[in-house]
Amino acid sequence: MKNIILVGKPNSGKSLLFNQLTGLRQKVANFPGVTVELKSGKFDQYQMVDFPGTYSLKSLSRDEELAIEKLHEAMHSDDTALIVCNLDATRLERSLVFGLQVRDLAKEHGKGLIFALNMIDEVQRFGHQIDTVELAKDLGCAVYAMSAKTLIGLHEFKLALIAAAKHPQDFIPVKSTETPRPVLEISRELSARYGIQADVVLRRQNKIDDFLLNNVFGGLIFLVIMFLLFQSIFTWASPLMDAVEAAVGEAAVLVTSLLPAGALNDFVADAMFGGVGSFLVFVPQIMVLTFVIGLLEDSGYLARAALICHKPLSYFGLSGRSFIPYLSGHACAIPAIMAARTIESPRKRLITMMTIPLMSCSARLPVYALLIAVLIPDTQYLGGLMNLQGITFFILYFIGIITALLVSTLLNKLTNMDKDKAEMPFILELPTYRLPHWKPLIHRVLTSAKQFIKRAAPVIFVVSVVIWFLGYFPQNGELQSSYLAMIGHWIEPIFAPLGLDWRYGVAILVSFLAREVFVGALGTLFGIEGADENIAGLAANIQQDGLALGAGIGLMLFYVVALQCVATVATIRGETGSRKIAWGLFVGYGLLAYVLAWLAASLI
Repeated sequence: MKNIILVGKPNSGKSLLFNQLTGLRQKVANFPGVTVELKSGKFDQYQMVDFPGTYSLKSLSRDEELAIEKLHEAMHSDDTALIVCNLDATRLERSLVFGLQVRDLAKEHGKGLIFALNMIDEVQRFGHQIDTVELAKDLGCAVYAMSAKTLIGLHEFKLALIAAAKHPQDFIPVKSTETPRPVLEISRELSARYGIQADVVLRRQNKIDDFLLNNVFGGLIFLVIMFLLFQSIFTWASPLMDAVEAAVGEAAVLVTSLLPAGALNDFVADAMFGGVGSFLVFVPQIMVLTFVIGLLEDSGYLARAALICHKPLSYFGLSGRSFIPYLSGHACAIPAIMAARTIESPRKRLITMMTIPLMSCSARLPVYALLIAVLIPDTQYLGGLMNLQGITFFILYFIGIITALLVSTLLNKLTNMDKDKAEMPFILELPTYRLPHWKPLIHRVLTSAKQFIKRAAPVIFVVSVVIWFLGYFPQNGELQSSYLAMIGHWIEPIFAPLGLDWRYGVAILVSFLAREVFVGALGTLFGIEGADENIAGLAANIQQDGLALGAGIGLMLFYVVALQCVATVATIRGETGSRKIAWGLFVGYGLLAYVLAWLAASLI
């Protein structure tokens, strides 16, 4: 299968165009540094490959270096049928700097090239028209105006793309007869001739930026937005969580009523619904988190947030670009650690990767939600817009961020790596403010839920089955005489200073496979003890059991800090190339988490 290569600068609508052409609906981002891997999908009879966004053929970061390397390989490959260069119609000059370099490269290697003049809807909204026929003559290759968001001209572009891929020799850039000139000069001239005036596009954006990036109000707005982000996880997701919990409970009653009493009935009730079912109730919160972050991402605010955070982050030895991996770390540490590749400074990149595990990822979400539901009353404020549980949720995330910054400061002072002698200035393109493209956003939310279930459910099921087996035998359900009780009592002295009994010790131990397993493990353990009347209501069972406030808060702090994810350890090992760093973080964060949990249990 021949390849169609899609290239372009960041924030130009390239990823959305790729999604529209392939139907994969992959992640669309409004800031550079997200696409650090090549994405591919089927288009007609071709494979379309989406390269990381880059501003120039002279790399400034690892993702640009990867894109340039792969682009050169594609130019030499016989499997490359066509090159598609995506241009941002609202910022034609910046897009053409890279576009002209790609044109010259395609011309040199005899490859077919077409330009996709994307975001044409934004230009038309300002009453401007771009003469693509004349622009194509000046560029020496075909130009097609379209909008991947509103689908203007997309059908015509697809037909042209298929035709160009079938006869790429007809789309090799035409050699210019004029004297060679610098790319920047040509792009500026063509933009002045065909593009919309920059001040027209930026006028509204600058008015909003004057407010959102204000020295005083900008930081306050940022804190309010972050607070509302975490508050919404409880407030908005609560009805969905109640619905899921009710559905799981009804399903459990229905299924167990069809089975005869005995080991099989106990297995279905306790291992399946008590273990796996107890974590499904937290899926709506992950969906809400993904949705709100997606809104901020697609609107263009996250790039501003990175700019706002640059100065304060620099005090801790970090870069404004560290904000993006940090925020991504609230979804999952693994892609966040990989996203840190875009930080030019090796020292800041290493510090960012080493502190990302302190960001509270979505795997911690079920643990926080469970313990908050157990310990914190659902007290409402401002007519139900805020509640005490949501505030506590925000505090836990805030503690993780503060801990990461403090550790970053320490690492910045203690690192043996020489400080970069010539660090590049912090440069970040601010995308225009846009309304989100709802269809990919909703698909992203659903995908996040599906991926969480797909990743967590098998592990939780296996762990739940093992725990049920160990807890059920050899005395057919007598927990105190089970194999699990023997193991739990053996390790109980380790967790006794934290105010936790053997059941929590077992749940913590098995959650080193994945943090969310903690909930499934406790669900199975408490289910074994006879919570048949409320199988999915694990929080109620723990409340009835009488978890002490200090021990519960200590447990939450433990999960804020502890590095309990084997996959994250492996990713750090791969990205840093150091087994010592990876396992050193595992042990160091584990000891710090234990001390914090002990202090909470002792003082509260």
